[in-house]
Amino acid sequence: MPSKLFYFAVASVLVGYYFYIPLPENVEERWKIMFIDSTIRTMVHLVDFFEMTGISHYVDIMAILMSYGKAQPKSDENVTVTEETFNKVPVWLYVPKKPSNTRRRAVIYIHGGGWCSGNPHSYDFLTRQMADRLNAIVVSVDYRLAPAHPFPAAFEDAYAAAKFFLQKEVVDQYNVDPGRICVSGDSAGGNLAAAVTQQLQEDIEVKFKPKMQALVYPALQTIDLDTPSYRDNSNLAFLRRWDMVKMWSNYFVIDKSLREAMESNTHITLESNNLLKFANWSNLLTDDLKSDHVYNSPPKGKSEFLKRYPVITDPRAAPLLVDDDRLNNLPLTYVLTCMYDVLRDDGFMYVARLKQAGVQVVHDHYDNAFHGMLSLGTWPVDLDLSLATIMVNNYINWLNKNL
Repeated sequence: MPSKLFYFAVASVLVGYYFYIPLPENVEERWKIMFIDSTIRTMVHLVDFFEMTGISHYVDIMAILMSYGKAQPKSDENVTVTEETFNKVPVWLYVPKKPSNTRRRAVIYIHGGGWCSGNPHSYDFLTRQMADRLNAIVVSVDYRLAPAHPFPAAFEDAYAAAKFFLQKEVVDQYNVDPGRICVSGDSAGGNLAAAVTQQLQEDIEVKFKPKMQALVYPALQTIDLDTPSYRDNSNLAFLRRWDMVKMWSNYFVIDKSLREAMESNTHITLESNNLLKFANWSNLLTDDLKSDHVYNSPPKGKSEFLKRYPVITDPRAAPLLVDDDRLNNLPLTYVLTCMYDVLRDDGFMYVARLKQAGVQVVHDHYDNAFHGMLSLGTWPVDLDLSLATIMVNNYINWLNKNL
């Protein structure tokens, strides 16, 4: 009969195998990243297991997880935080306590989480820092989440809150300079921030336009989920290709056949052919990112998903898919991308198209970072991940200098 030591050794090997993932050579603090990633993977696997076995549906699991993530806003010695309602949309409003001799700047922040998770509380560490260090009003939008509230619910909430804040009586109420307002967000929130900014520029009812948009590793297109970054980073830390495919499909509809089609990149039909040029990475990426990859147009005509779900290519869901003439009036844009991120190429392609349209763009790229690193401050233990701290500081410092 095997000894306890044998069982312990086997268990240790299995745990080590699960915990360990190969990481690129230029990545620092590797074991911290592996620990965080293994924790995320465990949660994802549990959700998948419960759904696969029929114990609980994905929607129900996400509702439970979100109920644990809710909390009441708390003020501190530097910032007053309250929960308000902007045009029927709940927001957390951050108001600095330090005096200001002039009207304050403001940031409308839209959180990430794959459109199906996250809330202002989960981003409190970042938005509180922004309010204090920028001495600015910060509006953190608590939009409705998919899949219970599929597209366009999240966009409509983010847009309604932003449009409400940009009214003269509102900026006057909060003593905000209407010429110094930024729309920002990360990941799915970066997607929403880009889409909201596009529409704000075209809305004749909005008199005060954002001075800038700041997009942190944004998800921007739905028609090609086989770009070099999706290929190269499909199984790296924090955000795998399959996870992103699941988030995209759940944003639109609970339909496993759509998810499977997006996984095989066969969800595009001939009707979308005119949109492929907007996400043609062979023309929009730099040579070093294209590397040895060969561009293949996504298979067309193999499915009818665009007829059933035309929202897949709606620019409010995929801001990269807008015509060129809708880009040239956009404000100063900051885009942050990470090398080891499936969404990296979305950001690079948007930067290229914005520059072609004559938009002033600042591109902050990290060649040793992963998706979601600005969110690591939400963890219950102090991981002291130095690169995440640097990225947060650089992001806030850029806003401080330019807003």
